[in-house]
Amino acid sequence: MEIKQNYPLSERNTFGIAAQTDWWIDYTCDADIDRLVKDEFFQECRVQTIGEGSNLLFLANFHGILLHSDVQGITELNRDADSITLRVGSGMVWDDFVAYTVEQGYYGAENLSLIPGQVGAAAVQNIGAYGVEVSQLIVAVHARNYRTGETRVFSVKDCRYAYRYSIFKEPDYAEWVIMYVDLRLQLTPSFSLEYTALSKVLAEEQTTPSLRTVRDTIIRIRRSKLPDPATVGNAGSFFVNPVVSADKYATLQADYPSIPSYPQPDGSAKVPAGWLIEQCGYKGHRDGAVGVYEHQALVLVNHGGATGTQVAALAEEIIGRVRERFGIELHPEVKYIL
Repeated sequence: MEIKQNYPLSERNTFGIAAQTDWWIDYTCDADIDRLVKDEFFQECRVQTIGEGSNLLFLANFHGILLHSDVQGITELNRDADSITLRVGSGMVWDDFVAYTVEQGYYGAENLSLIPGQVGAAAVQNIGAYGVEVSQLIVAVHARNYRTGETRVFSVKDCRYAYRYSIFKEPDYAEWVIMYVDLRLQLTPSFSLEYTALSKVLAEEQTTPSLRTVRDTIIRIRRSKLPDPATVGNAGSFFVNPVVSADKYATLQADYPSIPSYPQPDGSAKVPAGWLIEQCGYKGHRDGAVGVYEHQALVLVNHGGATGTQVAALAEEIIGRVRERFGIELHPEVKYIL
């Protein structure tokens, strides 16, 4: 376990916000959590878990402890003729895990290539892209309560997964830290190629689907649409795509015939937040150090030196404009940290 005081965070959040935390603690195993449970100072402090900082926005310095997973490793749990189940450390970089599955010939995670963050955070956020959500792969989540020391295995049903949601986002589960995630991958060819942007590129390039070609194609698409955080500070998609009722979508379609959507099983429709924001004229918008990415209106960016409050102010402006024009309430996917 590594403990650091007055720790700078500009390189620990992909927005590149210049903040700091009173304390930073890396945990690597169950023994580290046991030590924290017995530590009176730790138990009296405010604590926030953090992964790679790819889905949060610091609005100020953090007065308390940031608890970061450095739990590594991939262990094979079982294998049959069709699938393999792996136990993965929560601190492993998610895209490193995806690269591993592709190299090993395991199917299922390739559509989630190049998504930033760690394996544990992926399970919390229920990351998704190109028609696949990580909850489709998860078998179980192994967690520890850093206040009580309790150990619990959450089944995929226990996690109550939904679009960009899991039970770990609820305040009652904020004290649980993820140690390992069990994921099941397929051993026989099985692709999810229905997503329009992906199928279009594969068809245009006459590419034969394989783990490698699908991963490479998705990486190219993502890089063409999303800025590299190493160059331009950002947290990827800033807003959750809103889901509207069938009646609301029919009204929108009457006014905006070209509005895109993704039909949902219950008859509702998911509308791309980026499209709504672009219609309001924000694509490529810049206001000093903050702005909206020129190639994807769903991404807010830090051009250099922006504060978290400036980014949040732009987000609120966009939310208000979309509400006024479309009658739709956008919600940040990014978590604000005070």
